Amino acid sequence: MTEKTYTPDAQGSLGLLALGYRGLEAWRKARGQENPFYSLAKHNGAKGKRKVILLGWDAADWKIINPLLESGKMPALASLIKRGCSGHIATMDPPLSPMLWTSIASGHTADKHGILGFIEPNPDGSGVRPIQVTSRKVKAVWNILQQNGYKSHVVGWWPGFPAEPIDGVYVSNLYAKVSPKNKDDWQMAAGMVHPPELNGLMEWLRVRPEELTAAHIAPFVPQMHLVDQANDPALTAVARLVAAGASFHNAATWILENEEWDFLALYLNEIDVFSHTFMKFHPPKQDHIEEAKYNLYRNVMNAAYQWHDMMLGRILDLIGDDTTVILLSDHGFHSDQLRLEKLPVDPVAPAQEHAPYGVFVAAGPQLQNEQTIFGCSVADVTPTVPQIFGLPSGADMYGKVIAHAFENYAPLQSIPSWEEVKGNTGQHSGNFQIDTWASQIAMEQLAELGYVDSPDQKNKDQLKNAVLDSKYFLSRVYTSTGRNAEAMPVLKEIVSEAPDVARYSLKLLNTYIQLNEVTAARELFERIKDERRDPKFSGQLKYLEGIVLLAEGRLNPALEKMKEATAEAEELYVVHSFIGQIYVRLRMWEEARSSFIHALSLDSENADAHCGLALACLRLGDADTAIEEALAAVELKYFFPAAHYTLGEALLAKNEPEHAAEAFKVAATQRPMHKRAHQRLTQVYEQLPDKKSEAEHHRKIAAQYKNDHIIVVSGLPRSGTSMMMNMLKAGGIEVMEDGKRMSDESNPRGYFEDERVKALHLDQSWIGAAKGKAIKVVAPLLHFLPARYNYTVIFMDRDMTEVLRSQQIMLGKNPENFPMGLATAYAQNLRKAENWMSAQPHVNFLRVNYAEAIANPQLVAEQITEVLGQELNIEKMTAAVDASLYRNKKSH
Repeated sequence: MTEKTYTPDAQGSLGLLALGYRGLEAWRKARGQENPFYSLAKHNGAKGKRKVILLGWDAADWKIINPLLESGKMPALASLIKRGCSGHIATMDPPLSPMLWTSIASGHTADKHGILGFIEPNPDGSGVRPIQVTSRKVKAVWNILQQNGYKSHVVGWWPGFPAEPIDGVYVSNLYAKVSPKNKDDWQMAAGMVHPPELNGLMEWLRVRPEELTAAHIAPFVPQMHLVDQANDPALTAVARLVAAGASFHNAATWILENEEWDFLALYLNEIDVFSHTFMKFHPPKQDHIEEAKYNLYRNVMNAAYQWHDMMLGRILDLIGDDTTVILLSDHGFHSDQLRLEKLPVDPVAPAQEHAPYGVFVAAGPQLQNEQTIFGCSVADVTPTVPQIFGLPSGADMYGKVIAHAFENYAPLQSIPSWEEVKGNTGQHSGNFQIDTWASQIAMEQLAELGYVDSPDQKNKDQLKNAVLDSKYFLSRVYTSTGRNAEAMPVLKEIVSEAPDVARYSLKLLNTYIQLNEVTAARELFERIKDERRDPKFSGQLKYLEGIVLLAEGRLNPALEKMKEATAEAEELYVVHSFIGQIYVRLRMWEEARSSFIHALSLDSENADAHCGLALACLRLGDADTAIEEALAAVELKYFFPAAHYTLGEALLAKNEPEHAAEAFKVAATQRPMHKRAHQRLTQVYEQLPDKKSEAEHHRKIAAQYKNDHIIVVSGLPRSGTSMMMNMLKAGGIEVMEDGKRMSDESNPRGYFEDERVKALHLDQSWIGAAKGKAIKVVAPLLHFLPARYNYTVIFMDRDMTEVLRSQQIMLGKNPENFPMGLATAYAQNLRKAENWMSAQPHVNFLRVNYAEAIANPQLVAEQITEVLGQELNIEKMTAAVDASLYRNKKSH
């Protein structure tokens, strides 16, 4: 079959297609094609019951939607927003659609629901296949509703093949697919629709791209007559997407009018595919885009959103006021300067075009009107839907009910798990067989989009890579949900199996840093640097080294590396936010402010940059901007204790104590042992009438934190631990020392030691006496600290050569002749200490670089005050540092 040529004089109507199956009937009837399945129509959609429609627009983004709303070009969505609540919804990592839409449908993370990418091994090990719904290990929301007597229908959900045998209509996500290699074969494969008796009807409701006319395509490409259709497949791509969207829309509208229903889930992935294909042409024009192509396709993205709004309008016409509509996307899509000129070499490179925040809109009888939603995640959808039906969520779900979306939220007692509830769920049995023909179509589609290599069932490397990537995606699920320790063994395994795959090693490096295993991070970075000597990697390597230096507490060298990285690799836009964070730690507020403004000019949805800018503005005396930026941060990422705390401080600066107290309460709720938040709440409530009991409550919590915590100063011998103990004592912290070891030439200001520490491996019974105090414990003994106490460890880092020289001098030996094996042993001690600190839930720690402390003791004193959450004497702590005692500095 040859490609169809779309000519301007063809007849058709996009508006008629938007009417759904009735529009299709009218259009085909005008061409003499009657609906042979009209007898199946029941026209008896249930009325007067509590109902929910869950509508997924893959990759929909507010940056495209808002200008269209302002110009009145998306009236259906505008009406939904006006009578409901809306806001950003945070995606999850990795932002891969099958994983995300399964989290949306289940409330679980991917490690629990089992969908780990686009493809999976064939059960017989012969190759790979597209991810199947049979691999989902948990119930979807429609399965839960079926168990509770509600009638559900599902259209297009991804993954949704083979169609689930629910007590309703289920239309697979492959329903509208056309094989790029066999376009003449339009027969619908088995497993596309349940129940199978609807196969004929649903097949008739599908729209073929070849049926469409110029009138359907022209709204997307007004100058379509200028397209060289023999060499440019753009019009065919538009036709395929319009036909696919119309097909799913037809199925959904038929169900709404002809089936009893309580719940309908409809997923449309067309915006995502439109974006991957045409977003590069969206205004503003990018320099590398050809002018003629830009003029031809600059309108496609706006038209795609307007087409979806037309379909939404039809759905809203078919439902009553008793229906709750939840419309969302799984992620956004970069439409501005963050667009990539060229995708990197990566099996899932197109996902790098995805933005971290999508669209959320919900309207219904139980929900708030014209309310902005803060901080919801894609995993929160399924816990929220049962709440609307009066059903509890599962305590094992990662997501939570979006409580502030409800007008009068009445929380329901959760059950341990919906997985434990018995009964018919409408899921597949374990021995269900799939259709290999349909799998081949899906593989071809994924290859066209760039998500997988071209299908080759004989390629063993494809199978191996699929397994490795699924483990890589699993590690990203772990790290993005704060489970770095669980990610570590997975990453080590895949790096050992594929050490040359850069993304695996880079993820392991970042995980080492998150776990504060800095020694391991440095070693891995040095290996990566050796392997990536090509000058094209220079900017990225400097960025990575900056991250490692920052983790090592070497702020000024980290800052220089980050600046060098921005000069060599402009695409590393996240570097500017890191530079801002370094300036914050250096207390260079004006520089921090400028860096965060620059970061936000590149990515306005960077929550960390908004929070950093809020803090910088607050320190510069601009409380109004601080409030605005802190609110922007929590709107994007609600679980953000630092942003809520900064908001509270800014509101206090504006003399709004009641509002400040609300912000501090959220910070303290999200981080229960946030001592500064409890201190601020104590101060605020003491000044407010009738709040004395609340003030006393928070005073007790703050005092309990101090009394229950043990401050531990640690590091290798001669790394600056005595200096740090002296700083703490000068600042007002009681130190635990027995006075037996007197000051000497090596430590003229004292050692601040307790001899009992030396036998810590034999006796820990006395450690409880150190609560509320500071005690020195050398790094090799840290892991003997009993787990029944909470610790804040201030860990001193010093150059290993300096440490060894200092030790040799202290022992009266030649400082240049130290045993080389000692350096290896000490490195092992450091790694063991790092592993212990990062693995203990009762340990909080701060790394302090000895050279940085000597060079800028006031900065270090301020950082310690912040970490401990105590008001210490900064001036006296600074004065306690004697730079003249830095006597074994390494020469460069």
